[in-house]
Amino acid sequence: MPDTSKPRAVRSPMAAPPSFLWSRRIFLTVLTVFVLLPVYVMLSSSLKPLEDVSEKFQWVPSEFTLRPYADIWETVPLADYFVNSLIVSGAATVCSVVIAVFAAYAVSRYDFRGKRVFTVTVLSTQMFPGILFLLPLFLIYVNIGNATGIALFGSRGGLILTYLTFSLPFSIWMLIGYFDSIPRDLDEAAKVDGCGPVGALFRVIVPAAVPGIVAVAVYAFMTAWGEVLFASVMTNDTTRTLAVGLQGYSTLNDVYWNQIMAASLVVSVPVVAGFLLLQRYLVAGLTAGAVK
Repeated sequence: MPDTSKPRAVRSPMAAPPSFLWSRRIFLTVLTVFVLLPVYVMLSSSLKPLEDVSEKFQWVPSEFTLRPYADIWETVPLADYFVNSLIVSGAATVCSVVIAVFAAYAVSRYDFRGKRVFTVTVLSTQMFPGILFLLPLFLIYVNIGNATGIALFGSRGGLILTYLTFSLPFSIWMLIGYFDSIPRDLDEAAKVDGCGPVGALFRVIVPAAVPGIVAVAVYAFMTAWGEVLFASVMTNDTTRTLAVGLQGYSTLNDVYWNQIMAASLVVSVPVVAGFLLLQRYLVAGLTAGAVK
């Protein structure tokens, strides 16, 4: 008689043992809780009265209130800080992307004297901590202001130049790797169609390098948006950014913890929203540039 019994499932020799799968699930669960716990504390604290945060912390608010989200705009001029951060971060991002595209294209497509030295120098700037540049930039800005009358210290323009010194080297280095991965046949085809070097760059290379350019733009924006050290020294009351303005919720007498948490959530919304919208391009750009 034929064997009609149900065939036994054969486990692939490459399949992971059940103990490993359970260990991985437990580890990922613990890691997720560890990551989301600060977010929950921030969110719950922003919905509490000040007494529930400062006097005795409670995991579950005794009273839910949206008052902190209304008070954050009155305790400090948060709207002005928001505008300053948008202007500084946006300008630094645009300048970094434009300069990096031209510089990376020149290094990737042309041979010139000092090309290797330039590439190594650009990359080596990332080895030094930013605090080493604080005093030199401060002295340079003050001396330029005294000599020419151009106010760089305490201005948005000076802060934009400062952030370019951090984001531009990495942007150039990353786009060099991305442009190198684009076949040179595209440049030759564009020249055959009558395009010059600049036309080939904007008509062929830039559209093909959109993921890399987006990754560079996100990196430059996030670098400028959350920077604290230089913003606290290079700005004044009228040009202060959000990262420094959050300190205004701490006074000599009180610390408005619930407003700090609410303001922190409001400040993080543009960065998180932009990251989620551009995540696909960001991952593709970072992967291509890193692999090359």
